[in-house]
Amino acid sequence: MARFTPLALLLLAGCQLAPADVRPEMATPSAYPLPGPAGGTDATMLSRADFFPDPRLRALIDAGLARNRDLAVSSARIAEARGLYRIQDSERLPSLNASATASRSRIVNQGPAYIANYVNVGVAVPAFELDFWGRIRNLSDAARASYLSTIAGERAFRLSLIRSIASAYFALREAEERVALAERTVTSREEGLRIAKRRLDAGVTSALDFRQSESLLTQAETELSALRLARAQAINYLTVLTGGPIAGELPAGLPLAAQKPTQPLAAGLPSALLEARPDIVAAEESLRAARANVGAARAAFYPNISLTGNIGFASAALDDLFDDSGLGWSFGPSISIPIFDWGARKGNLSVARAREDIAVASYEKTVQEAFREVADTLAGRRYLAEEVAAQQRATTAYREIARLARIRYREGVANYLEVLDAERSLFTAEQALITLQRQELDNLAALYAALGGGLGPEPAVGGSS
Repeated sequence: MARFTPLALLLLAGCQLAPADVRPEMATPSAYPLPGPAGGTDATMLSRADFFPDPRLRALIDAGLARNRDLAVSSARIAEARGLYRIQDSERLPSLNASATASRSRIVNQGPAYIANYVNVGVAVPAFELDFWGRIRNLSDAARASYLSTIAGERAFRLSLIRSIASAYFALREAEERVALAERTVTSREEGLRIAKRRLDAGVTSALDFRQSESLLTQAETELSALRLARAQAINYLTVLTGGPIAGELPAGLPLAAQKPTQPLAAGLPSALLEARPDIVAAEESLRAARANVGAARAAFYPNISLTGNIGFASAALDDLFDDSGLGWSFGPSISIPIFDWGARKGNLSVARAREDIAVASYEKTVQEAFREVADTLAGRRYLAEEVAAQQRATTAYREIARLARIRYREGVANYLEVLDAERSLFTAEQALITLQRQELDNLAALYAALGGGLGPEPAVGGSS
């Protein structure tokens, strides 16, 4: 029995013809250009509830993760990939089939009638490939890697969905606040136009002043219509992302100025993205699957050895079916040696190698894109904050300029053109401030997603590799 141990080990281990599973070198710098201040929280350790202070936004994200149709498709693909992996992995072990047959025949045209019974019960092992060259093992490894890539791809989509819902919600809040500002401005300028009309009728001002006041009103009215359209479109887009209208009352939302997360995010090192970003994990698993397929294609050049066998009982009568006299068995190996196939195996190997090259390039590009996204959002965190602060100071200055212009006009020191310019500049500055606040929040949400935040731990996956 001991003499069969090396053969058993060979059957279990097989040869490994796949390329070495080595992670490609990172084609990115070792640190980000603008990492930000020291300290901060690791995005992967910060939950959505901790990062997004707005309860309404958190409720929308939860609804989207539960009902988004594209996410449902992505989740179903995990089940599909799991099934394909199980099918392929099952070929690494022999299957066992049980069978039973019974027949009864009668011959009546030759002498006395003759009745024959035949009963057969047995267990058989269909053709089982001895995986000397690792073909079955590599196909199983490729299926498992594809399954893991699908899981990571679904997690990447979840992260993208969180980012999209947050971005759409911030766009909606921006539109709502800009609509409210435009409505207040329209009301104020309608009152200003009525005053200008009375002053014109009384002969205190000219028709030019009245028309300039009218132009201020039409500017605000035009902006208001455009903003109402943007608000309606933002609502529609958010409804699609969350999977449809949400029944019941949602929590009250926060204004844009109160949406900023209280915990700063730590940039970390670019190498940490390799584990934190599910899209990079998916690309790495796809590369692993491509390399395993190369091994399977190489194994096709070697002989294919299979075993078949069966054991069972046969008898002419059911009552003595399982007697020793009816026991029978058969066992036999078969070998298939490839000789000439018009280049089919070479073609399959070339395809597998090309797909490995594609997977390497795709992995490297995914890493580079992830680095760029983090670097861009880190730069945005610094410079958008500076831009918002500068715009706040500018808005305060424009507000004071408009106040002084109105005083000067009432006292007859300046004409209405000065008031017109001041009011237009103030309205533009206030609208720009709201937009910049939204852009800063959008950038912070993008940074959170770029660093791999918002997802739980990786699910455990069984099976051998």
